[in-house]
Amino acid sequence: MNTICSKCGLPKELCVCETIAKEEQRIKITTTKRKFGKVTTLVQGIDKKQIDLKEVAKKLKSKFACGGTVKDGVIELQGDHKNSAKHELIRLGFVESTIDVE
Repeated sequence: MNTICSKCGLPKELCVCETIAKEEQRIKITTTKRKFGKVTTLVQGIDKKQIDLKEVAKKLKSKFACGGTVKDGVIELQGDHKNSAKHELIRLGFVESTIDVE
């Protein structure tokens, strides 16, 4: 039994909704200093209703071998991963022109 996606009308195996959603995101990557001088990379602007933030965070954490979490629609990664996070998000299917690194 193939289930049909309610948004695009295609079978779940062929669904393109997440691909289209990735192209529409405005992503902002910044770093902040936390307690005791620790640096944290923040990835903001990904719509949590269209894209699974926990899955994206999991892929980023395993790629950079760091800890992190998802809080209030923001992915927090331990360490300074600004430039490499942009390249990894592009590899995951996000559009380069919609990603700002500050």
